[in-house]
Parts: sequence; structure tokens; C-alpha cells
Amino acid sequence: MRALLVVNPAATTTSARTRDVLIHALASEMKLEAVTTEYRGHARDLGRRAADSDDIDLVVALGGDGTVNEVVNGLLHRGPDIDSLPSLAVVPGGSTNVFARALGIPNDAVEATGAILDALADRSERIVGLGLAAGTPGTADEAVPERWFTFCAGLGFDAGVLGRVEQKRERGKRSTHPLYVRQVLRQFLEEPHRRNGLITLDVPGQDPVTDLALSIVCNTAPWTYLGNRPMYAAPRASFDTGLDILGLKRLTTPAVARYATQLLTSSPRKGPHGKHAVSLHDLSDFTLHSKAPLPFQMDGDHLGLRTSVTFTGVRRALRVIV
Repeated sequence: MRALLVVNPAATTTSARTRDVLIHALASEMKLEAVTTEYRGHARDLGRRAADSDDIDLVVALGGDGTVNEVVNGLLHRGPDIDSLPSLAVVPGGSTNVFARALGIPNDAVEATGAILDALADRSERIVGLGLAAGTPGTADEAVPERWFTFCAGLGFDAGVLGRVEQKRERGKRSTHPLYVRQVLRQFLEEPHRRNGLITLDVPGQDPVTDLALSIVCNTAPWTYLGNRPMYAAPRASFDTGLDILGLKRLTTPAVARYATQLLTSSPRKGPHGKHAVSLHDLSDFTLHSKAPLPFQMDGDHLGLRTSVTFTGVRRALRVIV
């Protein structure tokens, strides 16, 4: 087997020595080319190269969810083709690693490498669905290129939090869970639209849902982790179905306290709920519109401001080694 290993040298939880050990372990079982990313988007370019190659069977992403997202977008730059595109394997190296953990991959990089080698020996794999987001035709964002996401996207509040975290990281702060919690509090205190939401959800064949202050799109569950605690925004979301969405119409102090408690105590059977919460399951196509530009994120990566995003749930999009 010929494999391409994409290594993010800035991965939060792996040292250079650990990466050398992982590379040696993988190279002992396959013909391996290891490439270290050098710029934002490099992992996407490497995934594209693998997709266009005739002799790469597997791409291994060593890094966090952002690295995985870039690799996936490179692999699928011409669309899904599970019969001819290389398979994907993930060695988690980020602070949260939602995609890998949702697949049942160990959160420790060394253990994950061993699990991947065992899965390859057993020919164990899974075909997963993904989400696709694009600018909505006829809007100011129609020229925004489409982009794949593996586990979640969000327009509004949660994307604003991630934007704040990225600003802190650019100033030298480490990506830690306390950092995220602090930015959630600051985003809440400074959020101008938390009482009267600007977002409208349009699902074909259904009445529009208006005045959402928060919208989270999930392709799997859990939605994220706080340390080792899984948090379920959409408990029924799955790699085997379409997309789920959680929308909240009010982010007043009592409402946020209630929904935050529900998230912290959520489970595979119960997520946030209430008269101001909207939950929809297994959607193939829908659009989020905003009356004003709002922050937008995919797989934990802040992508700037958007006024309208069209989502598609694509089943059987990618072959993953698990």
C-alpha cells in the first residue's frame, strides 16, 4: 500500500518526537511519504494531489479537525467517488478531535496509530456521509465556493466564539478548553442579537423558521467535547444520515443558563430542548439566511462573515479506515 501522511507541525497535542515515532510505525507497514504542512490550505493541496494521483491508496491526516477538514476538501475537490479515491485515516493531534473521536478512534495519537494499523490489517473501514456548504444563488454570497465539513457548521453565536479563539491563538495563546469557555462568556456579553435573532431557516416543503439567534448544523454526534465530556447539540445526528440542525431563538441570560445546562448534561438520548429551541433531523437540503452578515464556521474553523449559506447532506461521501 502506498500512503501519504499529512503532518501538521503545529498540532496541539503531539511533539516532534511523537510524530517521528508515528511516522516510523506507519512506514514499517506501508510505502509512506510524509509531508509537513507549511501554510494554511497546504493540507487541502496535498489532499487534492492524492485525489489526482494514480498510485496513492491512503491519506493519513496527523493533526486536529482543521487539518482533517482541509485534507477532506482536497480529496473531494471533484466530488465523492468512494470506489476510486484514496481512503482517509486520522491520527488525532488537535485539542478536541471531534471527527476522530466520533468515529471511535482513540484520542491518543500513539494508540490511534496502532488502531489504524490493526484496521488496515483487518480491512476494517466505514463509508461516511458529509456536509456540503455553499453560497446561496441569488444572494451576496452566491460566489462563495462550496466546502465540505465532517462534523459541524454554524452561523452566528458559536462561529463568533471560534473567531475570538482564533484571534487569541494568533496572539500566542494555546488552544485550551478554558480559553474556549472564556470566549463563550465574552461572546455572550457582547452579542448584539441575542434577544432578537437574525437567522431564518428555509427547508424545502416546510414553513420558514425565523428569528433564530443561534444555528448549529451537525453531521454526527457528539457535536463537540468539553475536556472528556461529550456534548450533544443534535443527539440523532449520524454519519449514516443527512444533516441535523439545532436553532435557538433566544439567548437571554435565563435561556443561555438553561441551554448550557442542557448541553452539559446532554446524552445520546436527549439534547437541548424547550419552546425557543428548534431541532430538525436528517435533512438533505436547507438554507440559512441572515438579515445582516454573521460569523460562519465549519469544523471549528472560522471562515468570516456570511449572510446566506445553503447546506446539502451527502451520504456515502468518503471511505475512512476505522
